[in-house]
Amino acid sequence: MEFQKDNTFVKGRLKSVTYAFKGAVKLISTEHSVMVQFSLGILMTVAGFYFNISHEEWLFQIFAIGLVLSVEGLNTAVEKVADFIHPHYHEKIGFIKDIAAGAVFFAAMTAIAIGLIIYIPKFI
Repeated sequence: MEFQKDNTFVKGRLKSVTYAFKGAVKLISTEHSVMVQFSLGILMTVAGFYFNISHEEWLFQIFAIGLVLSVEGLNTAVEKVADFIHPHYHEKIGFIKDIAAGAVFFAAMTAIAIGLIIYIPKFI
C-alpha cells in the first residue's frame, strides 16, 4: 500500500485529527504510565468541580494535565523508537530513555506544584 498525500486542506486536516485521536486512544489504552496520569487527570478534574475552583485555577489545572499527558506521550514515543532501533540494552539508548523520563519528571513536578497551590488553600 503506497502512501498518497491528500492535497485538500479540510480533508487532510480531518485525517490528521483522526490519526491523532487514534494515537491518543492507543496511548491511554496500552501504556500503564499514561493510564495512571490520565486517571489522575480525571481525579483532579472531579476535585476541581468538588472544590469549585476559579476560572484561573481551571486554566492552570487543565494546562498541567495536558502538559503531563503530552510529555508522557512523547516519552513513550521516544522509548518505542529506541526499543525498535536497539531492542537489547545499550548504554546510549538507556541514557536517551532516561532523559525522556526526566522530562516527564519535570512536567509531573510542575503539575504537582500547581495542584498544591490550588488545593492546599481549600483544606486550610
